[in-house]
Amino acid sequence: MFRSFLGSHKDCPHCGIHFERETGFYLNAMFVAYALGFIILAPTALYLYLRQVSGFWFSAIIIGEMLVLWPLIFRYSRVLWLHADQLMDPRRPEDTP
Repeated sequence: MFRSFLGSHKDCPHCGIHFERETGFYLNAMFVAYALGFIILAPTALYLYLRQVSGFWFSAIIIGEMLVLWPLIFRYSRVLWLHADQLMDPRRPEDTP
């Protein structure tokens, strides 16, 4: 799906399915990314809270973790959204313009 670290192909090089149905197609991937970020960061935040880490270190660790994981969350939220959309409204390569 991806041609570079953050850039994606317009069409699947293997099966030919067009990845983007309309402008703003991946906007809903933002909600998937939000959920993934919460699932990943919540255990760390809870651990730091229970360890009674200072506010500065709490923020620094959470921000650092998010900066490191953001590219992966970005990629996988798009992949998950694309799969969810394909399950809800299937399309075939010949359906694409």
